Amino acid sequence: MAKLLEGKSGIVHMVTRATRTLSVAILSVASLSVHAAQSDERLATIHTGELLGRWGIASFENPNDRALTEAAARLQCQTPNVYVIRAGRSGGVMMHQADKKTPQELWLKGGPNGTKYIGPRGPTPSEQDREIVWYDGQVMIARFVEKNAATRYGNMVYVRCETGT
Repeated sequence: MAKLLEGKSGIVHMVTRATRTLSVAILSVASLSVHAAQSDERLATIHTGELLGRWGIASFENPNDRALTEAAARLQCQTPNVYVIRAGRSGGVMMHQADKKTPQELWLKGGPNGTKYIGPRGPTPSEQDREIVWYDGQVMIARFVEKNAATRYGNMVYVRCETGT
């Protein structure tokens, strides 16, 4: 076999170079995929456990209505209609997506420039994500990335219900 390849060293060299190039390309893509997944986790400054529990929900379009909307969400905590965020089976949170009747598992994700998102696994931000525009542990305001959903739902205000309410 060595004699057979001796006369074709140019071809062997080209095949070897192509194989090396392909290997480097595959490793680069794998490295980028791992880095992207790690960066979402690393940049997510809100953790799953922080969102679990009972929340009152309301929404607003006009920023001047934020205080009134927070008060309306807080009042919802006194009713049986509170929104409950539960832990997902894979480490995410169970929440509804736009226009979906049943909750699905979503993940807290970090984005460019320190932005925070909730959404399905995948690129950040994606059309199905919500950007978390405010979070202080008691109040969270999120807005859908996809323009039509953002227009329909506005700025979603989640106010944490006190324990026992």
